[in-house]
Amino acid sequence: MTHRPFKAFALILLLAACGGGNTVAQDAVSPQGAGDSRVAKHVFGSMPQPSSQTSQPIGGYSQGCQAGAAQLPETGPTWQAMRLSRNRNWAQPATIDFIADLSAYAATLPGWRGLYVGDMSQPRGGPMTSGHRSHQTGLDVDVWMNAPQRLDLSPQEREEISAIDMQRAEGAYVNDRWTPAHEALLRHAAQDPRVARIFVFAGAKVAMCDHATGDRSWLRKIRPWYGHNEHFHVRLDCPAGSATCAPQDPIPMGDGCDEARSWVAGILNPAPADPNAPPAEPRGDLTLAELPGQCMGVLASD
Repeated sequence: MTHRPFKAFALILLLAACGGGNTVAQDAVSPQGAGDSRVAKHVFGSMPQPSSQTSQPIGGYSQGCQAGAAQLPETGPTWQAMRLSRNRNWAQPATIDFIADLSAYAATLPGWRGLYVGDMSQPRGGPMTSGHRSHQTGLDVDVWMNAPQRLDLSPQEREEISAIDMQRAEGAYVNDRWTPAHEALLRHAAQDPRVARIFVFAGAKVAMCDHATGDRSWLRKIRPWYGHNEHFHVRLDCPAGSATCAPQDPIPMGDGCDEARSWVAGILNPAPADPNAPPAEPRGDLTLAELPGQCMGVLASD
């Protein structure tokens, strides 16, 4: 599998030397995208390589795509990319740099050799064929909770090994696999100015709220969310100067601990189901017409 340049500045220099590729125009609207009812995940999921464009996230985390993605090398000095068969170790250069930095820190923690890195994005981003609603712009990355003892896993081992479950009581508490190193890793990630949010199960957030001392401002970025008991999900801010990237709304003020405790209370004492409540509307698949117009240019690029 071809590896893209590793550091963001190296990618930028290379593109400059080669003429910069096809820059995504901020106000470009592709007429081919208007009214295109094709299911976006099928089209983007079939693209095996990134576009030959200047690197740029386009649209929102759950309704966008990415131009000029870089590939996280399958194995680095302090990480390994997992589930290589999915071809989801692609992201914006800033995300590649972040993983290199966070994994180097992880390697300093007791019992950790680095990180096992889960899903990032598809080569051209966009909706995934399975597993995620977000991860569309190259700014999201899942980090497994495992403390790696080896960084020489074969491709087959990376398909077979499982991420470890850290929750107890359906996510209300952490289990005995949770360690101070996990808290230190999430704290370090949350203190990184590139990070917008980190999603993890509610019990982990409450455990960190209970143990954190000194400066607690980093807790604000740790957000409780379902299904994040075997990995934590890091979301980066839109890079500076990225006119096509749509940021999320700001995080509410405060450390968010009361909110996390309310999640835990709901897990331990769920409200009774309302028999008169209408069934939830199923979420339909995004079509190409619902994505930013620039995404058609991403698909059309070499």
